[in-house]
Amino acid sequence: MRAIDVHCHPSTKEHSISIGKFVAAMEVLFGKPVKAKTEEEMANDFRRDDVLAMMIAMDAQSSTGEGIITNDFIAGLTERFPDVFLPGWAVVDPWKGQWALQELERAIRDLKLTGPKWMPILQAFYPHDHRFYPFWDLCQSLGAPVLIHCGTTALGQGMDGGGGLKLDYARPIPAIDNIAADFPKLTIVMAHPAWPWTEEAIAVMIHKKNVFMDISGWRPRYIPDVLKKEMKRRLQDKILYGSDYPGWSSAQCLDELQMEGVTDAVAEKIFHKNAIRALNLEDKVKRALDAQKIYRATKK
Repeated sequence: MRAIDVHCHPSTKEHSISIGKFVAAMEVLFGKPVKAKTEEEMANDFRRDDVLAMMIAMDAQSSTGEGIITNDFIAGLTERFPDVFLPGWAVVDPWKGQWALQELERAIRDLKLTGPKWMPILQAFYPHDHRFYPFWDLCQSLGAPVLIHCGTTALGQGMDGGGGLKLDYARPIPAIDNIAADFPKLTIVMAHPAWPWTEEAIAVMIHKKNVFMDISGWRPRYIPDVLKKEMKRRLQDKILYGSDYPGWSSAQCLDELQMEGVTDAVAEKIFHKNAIRALNLEDKVKRALDAQKIYRATKK
């Protein structure tokens, strides 16, 4: 296992359905068409890169009117490809109220997903709004970490009015800082380098023991210099590896990250040690590596 990729989206047809009107802008940004793969093809991408992946569901229906990627689909990937996919991230639409709370609890308790992922810009909500505190309380009580998008988004980029999406929903201060203070036993992972508020994100991670960051969504060479510097120093135990697949491939990001001068000792933490510790993945990783041995034995 070269790494654990904590931030991946399905490259199957479900992904395009879930982002709907934003697909065209994504194709312009990445300079290539969004081409759907089969589940097996997707699994082989990570087998080739020797990476264990955590997939993300999608539900922002209340704000976008687009389709969803169900939590059952994400859980099913782990069942069908246990050598590749660790239990991934559930997503519920925070505006669906009590149903969303019940669905989140089902996803964690019954489907055994790791925790929820939240997309404040796409879901159009401020995470520190006390109306949404029952979600943080539930996750803290269940011991489930949360992954929360921070900083700008590629979705809507270049569209009129950014596709109606508002970046302010994803600012680390006050959102992440408030939640971390009010729920000190809740593990919070900020998704992405949080640009243009990267220094705010760094301040929160240094100040709040329970806050981490994944560095997905950015080619490593373009990660803000202030974050690259701190990754090698004060934040070397706080950074988790993520690619934002299928936008970037895991191998491409891993190679480039090491080219940025990250030492082997720090790379080991970022690539998998920090994720195992912060997300309590030790047993899940062991099961996946056992499944890898079985899979490879059948392919000989």
